[in-house]
Amino acid sequence: MPVSREWIYLDHAGVGPISAPARACVLDWAEEATNDGASNWARWHQGVENARKSAATLVGASTDEISLVKNTTAGICVVSEGFPWKEGDNIVVPANEFPSNLYPWMILEAKGVETRRVPVEDGRLDLDRMAAACDDRTRIVSASWISYSSGWRNDVAALAQMAHDNGALFFLDAIQGLGVFPLDVEETGVDFLAADGHKWMLGPEGAGILYVRREHLDLLQTTGVGWNSVKQERDFGLIDLDLKPTAERFEGGTQNMVGFLGLGASLDLLLSCEIEAVGKRVLEISDFVCEKLEAAGAEVACCRDPERASGIVPFLMPGVQVDGARARLTEQGVVLSERGGRLRISPHAYNTEEEMERLVDILKQSAT
Repeated sequence: MPVSREWIYLDHAGVGPISAPARACVLDWAEEATNDGASNWARWHQGVENARKSAATLVGASTDEISLVKNTTAGICVVSEGFPWKEGDNIVVPANEFPSNLYPWMILEAKGVETRRVPVEDGRLDLDRMAAACDDRTRIVSASWISYSSGWRNDVAALAQMAHDNGALFFLDAIQGLGVFPLDVEETGVDFLAADGHKWMLGPEGAGILYVRREHLDLLQTTGVGWNSVKQERDFGLIDLDLKPTAERFEGGTQNMVGFLGLGASLDLLLSCEIEAVGKRVLEISDFVCEKLEAAGAEVACCRDPERASGIVPFLMPGVQVDGARARLTEQGVVLSERGGRLRISPHAYNTEEEMERLVDILKQSAT
């Protein structure tokens, strides 16, 4: 990760740096596209298909269940706009979700579909409270794997089971967990999943994945239909609305090819390290920095139970004003975020104990 040469980079829950393999892919594409135009398009296309395979491996799916999308929101909208809603239906979602997992559901109010936002105490999702919000008109339960603000990591299988027990399907916003923690959508019962690659997956912005369980492909109306949605995708003279039998039908038209090439390279890097080992290291370095922060008098506002903890660490440091802290600390070589009135760090597996100690020293020195 070249970013570590100049920065203590602790904002993977915001926008992560791309990996060295991703950079190489992007630069190679740029060089070829500049000098050779689209003469290498077939090879680029194969690289994109390899990224699809890597994404499928990452989540335990088949490649025909993976759609390559521009971001998490786009993936959620494929489901929210394509689901066969009826007036009086509802969606159940935690109230503290990132806007991407709220607005695509809330806008369905115009169709008579209610979005039930379940209150969350101290950033910790209560499964019983979610279940109590469901009824016989609940069609989808949607939740994040990991809360962007509190770092609380949900039990994906338990959420999916709760949704199914109430006759609903389960949508997982996986952006804060993919690339760090293992996931098998088949075993956990996830029906739909979306995640952009620009956070923990270390890919470029604008390149993400959508998973649609095979049995639900025909449940969704295909929106955003384009030349790439049909079986005869390159036979432009044959106009026949014969949709692909896979999740590729949701991709519409021309893709962010360079973005997906970069994403694929980063996914291959992460997979080569074994995702379980990546997650173990992220928890290890996050626990370490929590201990150092607390020893320095900070108030750490996240659960460190191994089953619930993540790489997201929100905290308050005595004497350190939150507003403007990101800009001030950037000047000292530290990149973090401000979220919900707290500072938020989110280290990845490549971050070191020395960097965490340096962070705490900088924070103490900047306290007024």
